[in-house]
Amino acid sequence: MDNLQIATPEIFLLSATCLVLVIGLFLNKEQRYLNYWLAQAALLVTLLLTYNQIGEPASTAFSKAYAIDGMTSTLKCWIIAVIMGGFLYSRDYLNDRPIARAEYYVLGLFGVAGMMIMVSAINMLTIYLGLELLALSLYAMVALHRNNAESSEAAMKYFVLGALASGMLLYGMSMVYGATGSLDLASINTILEAKEERSVGARFGLVFIIVGLAFKLGAVPFHMWVPDVYDGAPTSVTLFISTAPKIAAFAMIIRLLVNGLEVLHADWQQMMAIMAAISMIVGNLVAIAQTNIKRMLAYSTISHVGFLLMGIITASNEGYSTAMFYAITYAFTTLAAFGVLLALSRNGYEASKLDDFSGLAKRNGVLALVMTVAMFSLAGMPPFVGFQAKLAVLTAAVGGGFLWLAIIGVVMSVIGAFYYLRIIKLMYFDEPIDNTEIEAAADVTGGLAINSLAVIALGIFPGLIMAACIAAFPS
Repeated sequence: MDNLQIATPEIFLLSATCLVLVIGLFLNKEQRYLNYWLAQAALLVTLLLTYNQIGEPASTAFSKAYAIDGMTSTLKCWIIAVIMGGFLYSRDYLNDRPIARAEYYVLGLFGVAGMMIMVSAINMLTIYLGLELLALSLYAMVALHRNNAESSEAAMKYFVLGALASGMLLYGMSMVYGATGSLDLASINTILEAKEERSVGARFGLVFIIVGLAFKLGAVPFHMWVPDVYDGAPTSVTLFISTAPKIAAFAMIIRLLVNGLEVLHADWQQMMAIMAAISMIVGNLVAIAQTNIKRMLAYSTISHVGFLLMGIITASNEGYSTAMFYAITYAFTTLAAFGVLLALSRNGYEASKLDDFSGLAKRNGVLALVMTVAMFSLAGMPPFVGFQAKLAVLTAAVGGGFLWLAIIGVVMSVIGAFYYLRIIKLMYFDEPIDNTEIEAAADVTGGLAINSLAVIALGIFPGLIMAACIAAFPS
């Protein structure tokens, strides 16, 4: 029964998802709006069950394959909250298009379950189980717009490259298992620590694990799928991919590299430092040349992955907590940006070009203000939360002896500010190409307003999140 108690949120969510799937089969066209409310209700109850686990003592279940600790409940709550916002922003977009709405919500719920499993997994097989549950859901979500050739092409690219990355990750895990004889991450770390000379097999496996993780994160040089998938997928799916899965990917890195292979940190530090540097450089420089907003945000994501890795490579609790803070704040800031993009996309029209933001302040001042807050935060300007996140990882990098990487981060932040500020210039100083007034639903406008206020408030009072991040990695 202890096993079931630890996994209560996941068990409820999977059961509720199956129920939403079955109920959806009996709903006619006029009743399909209920799919949205059922999905939101399932997430809300799961959020409450997960929130109740915050503060509980660390414990394991299912033969030490699953755990709750200081990190798990906090990350799960943010994952669920972000996806609830994503479902809200996506509702009208899905209603206006020939996209399988019921399937979108069901696949989204399965994806959330996969992310929650990834966060709590402390065994390599459990990590892989959660990862594949998320990945298979995302592959199908990208292809939901069946009559769109770009969507189908993006889904095929995502599937092929994702399968390749999963194979490399699994091969690396098998090498580590062969070197240590264990799949339990804590046991692997203990076995490697006890060996006077680190196993060559474990190091060999580490390389493949790093490659698999880099593919999943979209770090350079394994980033080739990111812009194509972001651009080709329906915008509601792009929102899903670009937000909460980054939090789950952070958790997977912590589990594999910190809980399992921290003894080999001298080996993975250098590899990830190089990836972080070139991700920031390539992401920011290529984003400047983009005229498509989704491709621009895709390269922006690649650059932010570099900042996220900057905290992890310090191999210190301070660095891990700052990286956790960065992953959370990036997710809900990006959520606001894509929320505005979805509000701009109406029936028969897909807002994807930078010019679509021209004169937005005159067409809908609230949406322009929300987008301004999101862009300033992503650029790392005070007093928004993005500034606090970048400052935290840069400080951790300097403290960890990676001054050169911090300098690259500062320079790339200045360069990256150009393409974020360009959006603001278009919204406030250019004349609108289309004078049609944009009207968003009241609950969507309210959600975006709360989202942007959180970006500002947490920038002024970062301790509201940082305290939980520090508690997750006590000294």
